[in-house]
Amino acid sequence: MTTDVAVGPTIVSVEDLHVRYRSRVEPTLKGVTLSLAAGETLGVVGESGCGKSTLLRSIIGLISSDSGVIKVLGGRPPGLSDGDLNERVAIQFVHQDPFASLNPRMSIRQILQAPLRVNGRDHSTSRIRELLDMVGLSHSVLESHPAHLSGGQRQRVAIARALSTKPKVLLLDEPVSALDVSVQAQVVNLINDLQKSQGFSCLFVSHDLAVIAQVAHRVAVMYLGRVVEIGETSQVLREPAHPYTMALAASVPRLRRESKGESSQVRIIGEPSANVMATGCPFRSRCWMATNRCDVETPLLDPLASGRKVACHHPLGR
Repeated sequence: MTTDVAVGPTIVSVEDLHVRYRSRVEPTLKGVTLSLAAGETLGVVGESGCGKSTLLRSIIGLISSDSGVIKVLGGRPPGLSDGDLNERVAIQFVHQDPFASLNPRMSIRQILQAPLRVNGRDHSTSRIRELLDMVGLSHSVLESHPAHLSGGQRQRVAIARALSTKPKVLLLDEPVSALDVSVQAQVVNLINDLQKSQGFSCLFVSHDLAVIAQVAHRVAVMYLGRVVEIGETSQVLREPAHPYTMALAASVPRLRRESKGESSQVRIIGEPSANVMATGCPFRSRCWMATNRCDVETPLLDPLASGRKVACHHPLGR
C-alpha cells in the first residue's frame, strides 16, 4: 500500500457538502467533509450510488451544491466558464470510460492539442510527443483516432490530455474499471509514477478496494452520501473501525487475509436504500452490530485515538 507521502498544505477542502438532484427526493451528498493535501492521493470508495462521482463533479464545478463550502487552492471551485485561467487549469478530470470522453472525430494529435491551444500553451508537435512519451505511448498513434486504439491506450491518452496543462489536482472517476485486469495494473502503475514525477494531488474514486490499496495514501469510505470512515489506507483497510468498511474489506480476499478480528458476521445483506429515516444510522438495517441507539441517533464523523475518523456508535476495535 502507498504510504510514502510528504504531507503538504491542504489543496482541496470540502466542508459539509450537500447536493440534491432535482429528479430525486433524497440528497445524493449529505454533509460530506474531507480534505486533500498537496502531493497526496485520497481514495474514495463505496457501493454504486453512494455519491462518489457526484463529489468529484461538485469539486470541479460541473454541478452546483445546495450547501457547503468547496475550496480548491484556497479559492472556490472552478466553473465551466468563469474564474481565473490558472484556476481552471489547476484541476483536471479523468473519466471512467475513455472512449466516451474522447472525441471520436478527432485524431490523437488534435485531442492533445485542444486544451493546450485553448489555454494558450505550447501545442507544437514536439510538445505532443512529450505527452505521449510521458504516458508510454508510441508517436505512431498521433494521426490515429480513438476507435483505433485499445482501452488502455485510450485511457493513457485521456491521462495525457488531463496532465497537458500541468494541473495541481487530478480527479479520477473509476479510471481503470472499464479496462481488462492486466491493463488496470499498468494504468495504476502509470498514475503512481506520474504523481511522483509531476507532484500533483489525486482524488481517486473507485469501488475496487484492491486498486485503492495500491494508489491511495488515505481513504474515505462513503455510504449513502456520507463519509463513514476516513484515515490512512493501510490502517482503514487492515483494521476497519466501521462495520461497513469491514464488510467491504472482507469481500476482497487479498485484503481479508491482512485484516484482524474478522468473523463470519461481517457479511452485509440486502442493497443500500436511499429511503432511510432522517435520524439514526443509515447503515443500521444492514449492520449486525446495530442497537436501539442506532435507530434514533445519527452518528457523527468523530476522531478516534488512532487518528482516523469514523461515524459509528460502536466502532470496531475500541
